[in-house]
Amino acid sequence: MPASAADKPAVKLSKSEAGAGGSLTVTGKGWRPNALLMLLICGRSAPGRGVIGGTNSCANGDGRAVTTDGEGAFSKKLPVAEPPEPCPCVVHVATVTGEQASADAVLRVAGHPVAPLPEQDGAGKLSVLDDTRLEGSSGLLTWFGAPPGRELVFTVGNVGSAPVKDPVFQVGTSHGVFAPQWEEQQWRGTIAPGKKAQVKLPVELAAGAHGDYLVSLRFGGKVLAEQPWGVGRPWGVTLFWILLCVVVPGAVFRIGMAIVDRVRPRGHGGNGRHRSVRLPDVTVRLPRLGLSPTATGTPPNPSRSDENARPARTTTTLPWFTPDTDPGAPTGRLSAPSELSAPPQNSPTTKGNT
Repeated sequence: MPASAADKPAVKLSKSEAGAGGSLTVTGKGWRPNALLMLLICGRSAPGRGVIGGTNSCANGDGRAVTTDGEGAFSKKLPVAEPPEPCPCVVHVATVTGEQASADAVLRVAGHPVAPLPEQDGAGKLSVLDDTRLEGSSGLLTWFGAPPGRELVFTVGNVGSAPVKDPVFQVGTSHGVFAPQWEEQQWRGTIAPGKKAQVKLPVELAAGAHGDYLVSLRFGGKVLAEQPWGVGRPWGVTLFWILLCVVVPGAVFRIGMAIVDRVRPRGHGGNGRHRSVRLPDVTVRLPRLGLSPTATGTPPNPSRSDENARPARTTTTLPWFTPDTDPGAPTGRLSAPSELSAPPQNSPTTKGNT
């Protein structure tokens, strides 16, 4: 029959003692059907105390994962490795996804050092009295990939018969389907029986972290509270890479063009930088403005015919000069005399040929 929800998860080992480099078989029952489990060998642990220090006290590199069958049972071969903390040691089995559940089995690792566990008064018990929350905000550096940080704020009360002095909490952060990464944090203070206190613990993620995270609080091997945390994407890093992909090719292109401009052969006609097309010179010829012989003060020559007569040499007046302001014009009056004026003396007055 499938394991019921009331069944408590249990773990059993094929060996109670093994040396590093060996292996043992871990079997379990009473787990949730088709659940993904994680198997680790952890130091500084005991079945009644849990894993002190979280997964930092475990040989994570030699852990194994297993999925339970339809009846909530499993069997998996696990290599034996020395944990980073001294014994007493356990084989710690915990769920990875879904509802959290865990179980421990005592294991003696041959040749591994042994140290006593820290003292803890079993008469003092803490319980979370209100909802946990995350306080704080991310700064500008977080937008560029700096580790985001918050403060986990909660209120605990001592429901035991003895005071609790300097309790040690475990704060874990998980992302997606991965198991929480526990970190041990100690709160300085004493909580008397029947009293309560507000606790603030810092929480920090890895650099560049973004997405949906889950912050868990554990004390005495039991999970007291969980708080979701949505972390925004560090868009400053994306903007940096976009600018890098634009600036670097532009700089390489400019350097390449400067090199090509220096090594290419120079032309003969110019300074060698640019070739220019030279157009043929165009001469603007202005019409020669001639004046009649009368205007120049020279009488007509009756010995020459009008057809062979050559006009007298006159000064060309440029269009932007008036006859009175032409710098090359002779002094005196240049305009022709009026017909009403009197003829000059000693000049012939006969009409036609003489």
